[in-house]
Amino acid sequence: MMKKGFVDGIRATLPVSASVAAYGSVLGVLAAHKGVAWGVLMLMNVMVFAGSSQFVMLDMWNAPLPYAEMALAVLVVNMRYLLAGASLEPLFRESSVARKLMSAHLVTDESWAVTMVAWKRGEATVPYLVGGGLCVLTAWCAGTMVGEAFGSIVDNPEALALDFAFTAVFTALAVSLWRGRSDALPWIVALAVSIISAQALPGKWYIVVGAVAGALVAMLMPEKEEGAHATD
Repeated sequence: MMKKGFVDGIRATLPVSASVAAYGSVLGVLAAHKGVAWGVLMLMNVMVFAGSSQFVMLDMWNAPLPYAEMALAVLVVNMRYLLAGASLEPLFRESSVARKLMSAHLVTDESWAVTMVAWKRGEATVPYLVGGGLCVLTAWCAGTMVGEAFGSIVDNPEALALDFAFTAVFTALAVSLWRGRSDALPWIVALAVSIISAQALPGKWYIVVGAVAGALVAMLMPEKEEGAHATD
C-alpha cells in the first residue's frame, strides 16, 4: 500500500513536473551568467528547494554575498508554506516528528496541489505526497542543471527576456494570492515601503522590509465579519 501510494504520487505529479523542469532551466541559465558553480546550484536546489526563493537568492547574488539578507528574504517568501503545512496536518496526524520534518521539505506548490486533489478523492497519503515531492525535486534539479550547462550558449539573457523571470515569478505568485479588496492596503503599504527602503537602505533589504511591513499591516487589520465580502 505504501509503495502504491508513492508511485501514484509520482504519476500524478509527472505532467506538472515538465513545466517545473522548464522553469528550472531558466534559473540555471541565469545562475550560469551570475557565475554560480553547478555544485553550488545543486546544493541550493536540495537545501532550499523553492523556485521563487531561489530566484530571489539569485537576484541578490552579488559579491560579497549578503547572507543575512538572503536568509530573511527566503524566510519571508516561504512563509506561505506555513498555511500549506497546516492544511496537511490531518495527513500527518499519526506520523512521527522525524517523518513530518523529512516529508515537509518535499512540500512544494505542485506536490501540495496534487495531494490536496487526491485528498478530496480519499486517496492522499504521506507516501503519495513524498512521491510527488521527489518527482518535482528531480525535475527541478534536472532543469536547473541543463540550464546551467548550456547557459554559456545564451550570450545575452536579456535579449530573450530571461532576466524578467524574477519579476514574472512574483507577478504570477501575487495574482494567485490575491483574495480581494481586503488585500489592497497591505499590498500598497508593502510596495510603498519597498520603494522607500530601496532608496534608503543598501543591498536588497527593501525586499525583506517591504514584505514585513505588508505582513504587519495585514496582521493588524480587523477581520471582516462573515458575509462582508459579498460586495467585493
